[in-house]
Amino acid sequence: MSTALVLASTSPFRQQLLQKLALEFSCCSPDVDETALDNESPTELVLRLAKLKAAAGVKQHPNSIVIGSDQVAVIDGKIIGKPLNREKAIEQLTAASGQSITFYTGLAVHNGRNSHVEAIVEPFTVHFRTLTHGQICRYVDIDQPFYCAGSFKSEGLGISLFERLEGKDPNTLIGLPLISLIDLLHLQGVEVL
Repeated sequence: MSTALVLASTSPFRQQLLQKLALEFSCCSPDVDETALDNESPTELVLRLAKLKAAAGVKQHPNSIVIGSDQVAVIDGKIIGKPLNREKAIEQLTAASGQSITFYTGLAVHNGRNSHVEAIVEPFTVHFRTLTHGQICRYVDIDQPFYCAGSFKSEGLGISLFERLEGKDPNTLIGLPLISLIDLLHLQGVEVL
């Protein structure tokens, strides 16, 4: 690949996912205010932030192709964030018990050489089992999902919380929809295989 590929993210989870594609890439930290705008829907928010992160990466690496991504979790029409502590994680999982949470992941690929941007929003829905308080507490104590939207790590024990998953690509749930990323990279002239 003649143009450098950059992931505008400090997330180790997104970095691990991108490594699956066996492409050389570097990472940068996009300095983006992630505050939602008034009356901004979850899909509008993640699309805007993915584009802003990719654009911030292009400012740091002007001749590169930069990947930006952002994700929110939505339950009953309300965005839920990272719990940051045990009590909030238990609260979030109690609200999710027996319910469905939809994750919206915004993905943008910005070509710094020609300013061409490709962007999408990909949904992924998690249907939770009905969980007891004891199950929730044990899960939180084992996986400590304090920095994960929705209070679970699907790549860990979090899978035990689910009844079923619904979406195009399970990588979306972790934060980087690889199937769609391959398509967007192709539109920018980058081939994975």
